[in-house]
Amino acid sequence: MAFVDEVTIHAAAGKGGDGVVRWLHFKGKEKGGPAGGDGGRGGDVIVEGVSDLAALSRYRFEKTFEAGAGGAGENDNRHGKNGDALILSVPVGTTAYRIDTGIEYEIVTAGERIVIFRGGGGGRGNAHYKSSTNQNPFEHTDGVQGQAGDIRLSLKLIADAGLVGLPSAGKSSLLNALTRSKAKVGAYPFTTLEPNLGNFYGHILADIPGLIEGASAGKGLGIRFLKHIERTGIVLHLVSADRDDVLAAYREVRGELTAFGHGLSDKPELVILSKTDLISASERLAKAALLSSATGNEVLLVSVEEPMILKNFSDHLAKILEKE
Repeated sequence: MAFVDEVTIHAAAGKGGDGVVRWLHFKGKEKGGPAGGDGGRGGDVIVEGVSDLAALSRYRFEKTFEAGAGGAGENDNRHGKNGDALILSVPVGTTAYRIDTGIEYEIVTAGERIVIFRGGGGGRGNAHYKSSTNQNPFEHTDGVQGQAGDIRLSLKLIADAGLVGLPSAGKSSLLNALTRSKAKVGAYPFTTLEPNLGNFYGHILADIPGLIEGASAGKGLGIRFLKHIERTGIVLHLVSADRDDVLAAYREVRGELTAFGHGLSDKPELVILSKTDLISASERLAKAALLSSATGNEVLLVSVEEPMILKNFSDHLAKILEKE
């Protein structure tokens, strides 16, 4: 199933049920007083946060949704049944934008519910219209149409840390090793075609698809996923150790974060020299020193092929995330 992180749908709240004209019936009498009940309310349109990252895929082809209508009023002043609400499940981190009003709602926790469109009110039955001068009213009102309109659903991942880097920097492999995630891994660019999430000692890590030069201007896959870094607490910037010019690789990604804006370049950053098993110990030190000098920060080393190095990295990362 293709990953969907933005979609526009049309939704309508339910119409209120009609009020009715009814009469009391007594044994031996043709009819008594007015007894028409009110119509039920139409169902609301509600967005609900869920933990399923792929929840927006439901709306990829089905675009029109409608809540249940309220039932008509009944005999003996009985109220009509209220219409069923329409529940639109969306991943945590989704914003729901009402195109007609420009109002935007944000879903930040699983189970959170927000009413987007209100159902229409039920009409009044003839019992409401009885008076001293009108003992047998035939008046009643119809139910009101519910609110309706287009909604743009847009997902931005919420994570404690986001892994970024050029294609094949080792992000998916590291996520798998740290969290037992099942992100796909391959030895070619753009292995990751959608963000992947993993739980690291209670912290959520997100593997953001690889960026290329020009991603912020729409090239490659990066522009589609740069927005997902906006809500990450810290950027884990992976630079593959087997690159001849690790500094150029680092600056390419930093340039895209800066060009995209939205505060991405201001986020706390941890620079990581990945795939260190592919080079010698002396090369590791030289490349780490070069990156450290350029960034002014400590550079961590990691390799999913070397258990001790991976454990040291894992322990260090856990401490950093606890502080953050």
